[in-house]
Amino acid sequence: MMKSFFKLFSLLTPLALVTGLAFAAGPHEAPMTEYAKAKVPAWLNNAVVVTAVKAQNAKHASLTQADIDKLDKDWRAQTKVADKPLINAVLGNELSAYLKKVKADSKGLITEIFVMDDKGLNVGQSDVTSDYWQGDEAKWQKTFKVGPDAIHLGDVEQDESTQRFQSQLSLPVVDPETKQVIGAVTIGLDVENLDQ
Repeated sequence: MMKSFFKLFSLLTPLALVTGLAFAAGPHEAPMTEYAKAKVPAWLNNAVVVTAVKAQNAKHASLTQADIDKLDKDWRAQTKVADKPLINAVLGNELSAYLKKVKADSKGLITEIFVMDDKGLNVGQSDVTSDYWQGDEAKWQKTFKVGPDAIHLGDVEQDESTQRFQSQLSLPVVDPETKQVIGAVTIGLDVENLDQ
């Protein structure tokens, strides 16, 4: 059912862009929300995630917005050059190795995962993101700032390289001991595989 919807969606999307039509909530929302509640906590509560986020929160406690902007600018510049010390440090850490395994174990359902600290800076990720600071985006603002039960679903978009329909699911990272929100996670999902 989901696959046939997305085939129809791909045919109607150009028409919607030309005519200005908007789509109502899609069939991806219920299965994504169910996935968030049923599957994500099992790996998100892992000590590797919680320990890494707490450590980075402590390390970045005194960062100013100017510091954050500089780090983000450095990250963006490093995506275009061979020398990538900041990117390599994040991609080479224990949390990123764990997230790469979670992605691989999903058998194509997860397209990317990245975990953010209490300032919206990347702590670990399965793949390189275009920027380092997510704190100015809904994926962090509508989870970290909302509370432990927040769920934010992104729009469904067709990936140009894979021609698959994807959406981002974002949740707060909660310390299992204190029940306090300490960060956030964004998970890219191939919505065509949600019903499998």
